[in-house]
Parts: sequence; C-alpha cells; structure tokens
Amino acid sequence: MTNLGPVRVVLADDHPIWRRGVRADLGENFHVVAEAGTAEEAIEAIRRHQPDLVVCDLNMPGGGIKVARTCGEETSIVMLTVSEAERDLLDAVAAGAQGYLVKSTPPDELRNELWKAAQGEPVFSPALAALLLGEFRRMAKDSGPVQPLSEREREVLQYVARGHTYREIGDELFIAEKTVENHVRNILHKLHLNRRHELIRYALDHGIE
Repeated sequence: MTNLGPVRVVLADDHPIWRRGVRADLGENFHVVAEAGTAEEAIEAIRRHQPDLVVCDLNMPGGGIKVARTCGEETSIVMLTVSEAERDLLDAVAAGAQGYLVKSTPPDELRNELWKAAQGEPVFSPALAALLLGEFRRMAKDSGPVQPLSEREREVLQYVARGHTYREIGDELFIAEKTVENHVRNILHKLHLNRRHELIRYALDHGIE
C-alpha cells in the first residue's frame, strides 16, 4: 500500500450491529469506504471503491469464499469469522484470502493485524496459523520449485510462511529489511508468482516451514 493516509476498508458482514462495532474498533487509522451485507454487495463495493483492505465475514449470504475467489487478486481480503473449522480456514486460503481472524480477536490486536494485512502481510489467529502449517505439511508434495532456491531464500520463505514481517525476518536472520525484500522479489521471480500471499500458499503446498 502506497498511500500514507488511513487504510480504506470495505466491511462485509450481514449483521449491521456487528459492522457498526467493527467500524468503531478500527479507529482513526482506518476509513470504512463502504459496507456490504452479501457477497454480491461486497464485490460491487470492492470494484467501485478499490479499497486497500476488505474485512469479510465467511458465512454471510453468498459467502466470503466467493468474495476472496473473485477479488483476491485486486485487494487484500481478511476473513473475520466465528468459525475455527479447519476446512473453512483452508478453503479461505485456497480462494485467495490474505488472512483469517476470529471475531473474538481483541480490538488492539485486530487493528494491528488488519494494518499488517493492508501492507501485504499474511495474518492469521495464532492457533489457526499453526493448524494451517500442520495441514499443508501433511499435504506436502515432492516436487521442487521451477528454479532451485538458495539456502538463504529458503530461510526467508520459511519465515514468510510463518507470517513474519520483512523487518522481523531481517532481525531473525541479521540482514537488512531491504535485503529481505530483495530475497522475496527473487523468490517470486523464480517461482513465477506475483503476490506475496501466493508465496504463502507455495510454501505450505511444498512443506516449507
């Protein structure tokens, strides 16, 4: 995200009272440009307003999965849901969601996670992130990348798969944040991927953790 102002958000949930509560919790660093109560309304709002972030309920009419599948390449979509079901989580990631948070997430943590998502970071409730990695480890394929990754690139990809920011990765590996960005760019090029959340799916698909 390049703008320095508040994150522009489309808030999609079929319960107006819940939307009002989330809007209040978001605070001054977020600006809700539109609300929606169905998947179709959300898709229309996304295409009209081109938001930085979509906060989307999983089980609203039409389904959050449809929103992620339709608009996941256009903007960052985070599911905010009561469901902690493994299948729902995996389906959301496969559809293109950049994050999956439970509705019991405390407001301060919610703001922090959504801010990271707007910057392109993957965000998951901690217990769900562990579940996600565990499931895709079991599904890991034997096939390797199109071009071999260096040992350093594999290290960076492991941290990306765990949801770390570039700064956190740099601190862990004792390299500059800009160097981490360069590694991620090279990894994307080698794997013929375009967006960072595709890296997450690649890492999980191939058992890289």
